[in-house]
Amino acid sequence: MFHRLGHFVVRRAWWVIGAWLIAAVAIIGSAPALTTNTDESAFLPKHYESIQATDLQQKAFPSEKSPSALLLFERNDGGRLDAGDQAAMDKITQGLADKKIPLVEQVLPVSDKTGSYSQDHKYAMALVSIDKSKMQSDEFTDAAKQLRDDGKELAAGTNLKYQVGGPAATMLDQKDSSNTAGMLIGLGTVVIILLTLGIIFRSPLVALLPVLSVIIYSMVATGLIGFATDWFGLKADSSISQILTVVLYGVGTDYFLFLMFRYRERLRAGDNRKEAVANAVGRVGEAITSAAGAVVVAFSVLVLSSLGMFKALGPALAIAVGVTALASVTLVPAILCLIPQKVLFWPSKAWQREPSNARFAAIGRGVGRRPVAAALVSGLVMVGLAVAALGYKGTFDMAGSSMPKDKESMVVQDTMIKAYSAGAADPAHVLVTSENGSKIDLNALQGYVADLGKVDGVATSAMPNAERGISKDGLTVDVTVVLKDESSSNKAIDTIDRVRKVAHDQAPAGTKAYVSGTSSVYKDINTAMAHDYRLVFPIAAVLIMVILGLLLRSVVAPWYLMASVGLGFGATLGATTLVFQNIKGETGLMFMLPILIYLFVVAIGTDYNILMIARLREEAREGRDPREAASQAIRHGGPTVAAAGFILAATFGTMLLAGNTMMSEMGFSIAIGIIIAAFVMAMFFTPALTAMLGRRAWWPGHGDAKGHGEGPAARVGATLPPEPVGRR
Repeated sequence: MFHRLGHFVVRRAWWVIGAWLIAAVAIIGSAPALTTNTDESAFLPKHYESIQATDLQQKAFPSEKSPSALLLFERNDGGRLDAGDQAAMDKITQGLADKKIPLVEQVLPVSDKTGSYSQDHKYAMALVSIDKSKMQSDEFTDAAKQLRDDGKELAAGTNLKYQVGGPAATMLDQKDSSNTAGMLIGLGTVVIILLTLGIIFRSPLVALLPVLSVIIYSMVATGLIGFATDWFGLKADSSISQILTVVLYGVGTDYFLFLMFRYRERLRAGDNRKEAVANAVGRVGEAITSAAGAVVVAFSVLVLSSLGMFKALGPALAIAVGVTALASVTLVPAILCLIPQKVLFWPSKAWQREPSNARFAAIGRGVGRRPVAAALVSGLVMVGLAVAALGYKGTFDMAGSSMPKDKESMVVQDTMIKAYSAGAADPAHVLVTSENGSKIDLNALQGYVADLGKVDGVATSAMPNAERGISKDGLTVDVTVVLKDESSSNKAIDTIDRVRKVAHDQAPAGTKAYVSGTSSVYKDINTAMAHDYRLVFPIAAVLIMVILGLLLRSVVAPWYLMASVGLGFGATLGATTLVFQNIKGETGLMFMLPILIYLFVVAIGTDYNILMIARLREEAREGRDPREAASQAIRHGGPTVAAAGFILAATFGTMLLAGNTMMSEMGFSIAIGIIIAAFVMAMFFTPALTAMLGRRAWWPGHGDAKGHGEGPAARVGATLPPEPVGRR
């Protein structure tokens, strides 16, 4: 099949390139823009309590304006705020209200009666309501920016330092940080690919080819992702653009290397340019599409996730990898067959000589001679790192983790934690609603509210009053519960569990209680993640094993290949835990990290296993015994795996340039996972186990039988049919 595809591509190279260009222009011109969502509650299904509570809050209090921004005041000299400062703060808040900033509904002044001042009277806060129906629009963050700019202008000439925090300011800073991170990651990725390929092939044109190819097919992939996101109402988070950049360039370069190494090998064997391209596609096409199939399946399983962020991320990455694989066996070969090899590899002439691959030959000989020792040592390395994964702790501070700590919204958040109760900036709400149509008796609520205030981890609980917290029909009341800990912390999430228990168990007769707020949302996300771990992990593993079984025509090999990938996952999570929790001192890793590591390491780790095992099977079909086949597979396949692994790890490592914890953890973990997959798993563990098992690895098929599955078109040196006269 893939030899026939290779023949078609080299015969119709210009048609193939033209088709890709037309598709790129047509799709990108008609596709909707890829939008992102920063509202965590939007990622949860409707049956979770936090979402039900939010819906009830909007119905019962449609006109109530909840704060979207915080104005934080302090003296420049760090002293206590006095009457003169109060007058200056009143002038600033009134001035902001008079400016009629678009979407700003209300600017509440600083008042001692409403708890605006910190206990030491060194800080004061004012609350600003912004139209939350426009939360995902640019106008929402524009309002926060104008509050900052106009407020600082009004504060000029006073003794006050003025800063803006809260949800709107956080979204503004996330947006700015995301744009900067995207630029740095994209630039870093391209530079790494150009430098590494330039060093490997000593040719500027070879280094440029994957970058130019990705520019063409990334437009197709991005457009298709835009259509899918729009058609199915998927909600993507702000990190999707950076991840897509790395996946398209990283995986695309991986597949380019798979093809390029084999193309160069066929040229050295005496094939002409078109024969070499067709034979290269025939030899590695199955490995590329099988590897891509494993990645696509692993990512596609995320549609079963309970969380909207994964429902959007999975299909997006699956589409990106699918398009990349298709381009790797059509567009890239079409370009290759049009460029004379002397031009392609200029100025180097090393492509004409078979390298000794001395290091990889030595590794191959070592694994072939002592497969038990190789499997044991490489397995112990992964097991040792996996043990550290037992110390993993999850954290839910998405805002704090998605941008540098010196951003203004983060500075305000840290100051609020120190100056006020840590949960004061983002309190929880207990909504008590009547189930029998009777108005709620506030007197009967006093003991209930007092009990909520006694829950371990709660700072205060406040009764609703006539001005705020009672719906117009009197059927729903809003009890404000301020937690002692910051709303996204694990302690706050544990507290909200206890608050829910008291709220549900002790609700007055004839009523039902719902708990809303950020901590409640994160509690439900935690529950949803546990569900996803039990569902997504096993299904992805089973489907990838099916792909491996079909590729290798074996029942045995997929089991130990997946076992090795599982060890790689544990080792990756353990290494990340060691670096960020034990060495850097972070309180925990981002809650979604294990599922991302699992999917990337399982999918991409399977890529390298597939490439190595396919080469090993090829060597076995040449009549070599299992140990010699493993040795030769490492010698010839090792350089490809090493180069691909290094480039892909380095491209994911560019996420460290983003300057925030979430992208740093993601970049480091996936990069170290790829290194383990390429240099420990595929280079030692997998070929050593295959050599140990011998022919049993291919049971019940005969995938290692000499000449098995190779017709005339598949044999080394297969030539193209002669071209018609006049088309040479």
